[in-house]
Amino acid sequence: MFTGIITDIGRIAELEQRGDLRARIETVYDMETVDLGASIACDGCCLTVIEKGPNWFDVQISAESISKTNIGDWAVDKRINLERALKVGDELGGHIVSGHVDGVAEVVAVLDEGDSTRVTLRAPEALAKYIAPKGSVALNGTSLTVNEVNGCDFGINFIPHTKQVTTWGGVAVGQRINLEIDTLARYVARLREWD
Repeated sequence: MFTGIITDIGRIAELEQRGDLRARIETVYDMETVDLGASIACDGCCLTVIEKGPNWFDVQISAESISKTNIGDWAVDKRINLERALKVGDELGGHIVSGHVDGVAEVVAVLDEGDSTRVTLRAPEALAKYIAPKGSVALNGTSLTVNEVNGCDFGINFIPHTKQVTTWGGVAVGQRINLEIDTLARYVARLREWD
């Protein structure tokens, strides 16, 4: 489990297809404190550390994960949002995030408003019903509040701090973004199916 509070911006150092995709990710994390088998959210995808070094870790990514996320867009030198898994007693500053990406949204508009940036994204139609104004979503692993919803489109406002400590400072129209809907919305929708 994660909170959606990004704690590092990693860099894709290597990509290699070995049956599954293997990625080496550079980080500032103290890898002495990260166990092999630990989970790290990489742009919102919960991935398992399979090898590590002083300033890097390797993950193995299945075809299933690639088909549901934007990992197929990864390239060497791409910057990605990172978050280590929650420990008992950690502050829950964002919202409960599983790291299980539901689908990919597309950035359809970017507009600066003062020091902040308003981003409009288009969710896949099957997921749009789970997104509510003032509700939570995780986008590329970042816990965010939805401002408004219009059909499949929804708006997010990024303050300067968020743009500085995540990859959102470089957002552009056309980008594909990992989308995880709020866990509570998923369960509410499932319960309504039984009414």
